[in-house]
Amino acid sequence: MGRRRGSELYRAPFPLYALQVDPSAGLLIAAGGGGAAKTGIKNGVHFLQLEQINGRLSASLLHSHDTETRATMNLALAGNILAAGQDAHCQLLRFQIRQQKSKNKAGKAGSKEQGPRQRKGAAPAEKSGAETHQEEIEFSVENLQAVQTDFSTDPLQKVVCFNNDSTLLATGGTDGYVRVWKVPTLEKVLEFKAHEGEIEDLALGPDGKLVTVGWDLKASVWQKDQLVTQLHWQENGPTFSNTPYRYQACRFGQVPDQPAGLRLFTVQIPHKRLRQPPPCYLTAWDGSTFLPLRTKSCGHEVISCLSVSESGTFLGLGTVTGSVAIYIAFSLQRLYYVKEAHGIVVTDVAFLPEKGRGPELLGSQETALFSVAVDSRCQLHLLPSRRSVPIWLLLLLCVGLIVMTILLLQRAFPAFL
Repeated sequence: MGRRRGSELYRAPFPLYALQVDPSAGLLIAAGGGGAAKTGIKNGVHFLQLEQINGRLSASLLHSHDTETRATMNLALAGNILAAGQDAHCQLLRFQIRQQKSKNKAGKAGSKEQGPRQRKGAAPAEKSGAETHQEEIEFSVENLQAVQTDFSTDPLQKVVCFNNDSTLLATGGTDGYVRVWKVPTLEKVLEFKAHEGEIEDLALGPDGKLVTVGWDLKASVWQKDQLVTQLHWQENGPTFSNTPYRYQACRFGQVPDQPAGLRLFTVQIPHKRLRQPPPCYLTAWDGSTFLPLRTKSCGHEVISCLSVSESGTFLGLGTVTGSVAIYIAFSLQRLYYVKEAHGIVVTDVAFLPEKGRGPELLGSQETALFSVAVDSRCQLHLLPSRRSVPIWLLLLLCVGLIVMTILLLQRAFPAFL
């Protein structure tokens, strides 16, 4: 088998830090930038249209939204509203797509004039001056409310996420405080100190519980501002007396084929960089009791980001050395791995959702994972459908094997039966 490689889907004119996928419109949203430094590197949010062309998934730039002097470092998506972490602030954006039919007369052949983007498949005019009907795509992005969410001496919002019904969003940053805001007014409804030092990641469960992980080596479960429990991943896993670990990422995920089931997934990495780095670990937790179910090593490359597929079937990982991997969520077994796909730190990964236009865009593949990095590239990682043998065929083969064994024994030993 040849070496696996991710395919480059898109290259932005700035470093990419955050990624979201809108399944209803088939949009891939990538954001980043060069920040406030006057280096000539722009800041923006790019909206890419995902399409299947000749059996291959492709992306084309549909709209570029300029964020002026603020680079977007983290994103959360709820319907057509984006929550963008920009420096110490959270900016809400609303995007809209409108398709309009327009009548116009075809110009002369060879005209270089370009109008709004047209849907593929529109028939060209056969003669000059012939009237044509075209579908124009009008895309707009509106800045809504913005609020400062971090107040440390060097303030930075590091993570943002919506709750289950998209009425609230939670933010965390370098000052160690969790702040919860109403959507879309961004009125603050809750604020509490969750960690001593930076909050690295947080996740909101469907029952309202909040999980936070921080640089103080702790992972905590909260019900509003009340501490429910703290996670202890080494209870059923390996122990290292001389190697402190910290939690790098946390994500909730569904349990496949169990509508009421819930899992929490965390990544643990060495707190200090060592010449001979110890392994990083993945842990699956019961989403109601928060007891560890399974812990597996995920290699010696330091994990930078984590994503869970919509059905809870797969986990996606990115590393600080640019590698990308896909794991089975149930067994924590690795299915896919591309070493140094980006060659520099992977800043975010996201799965193609399995609802909306997801199945149409996925085609014959089992899942698709997008990754972005500081190298300005967005890569696509496809996992082919795993072939499985039907149970009835296995039973038929077993029965056939038993019959053949009996016949061979009867021929070798006539008195066998």
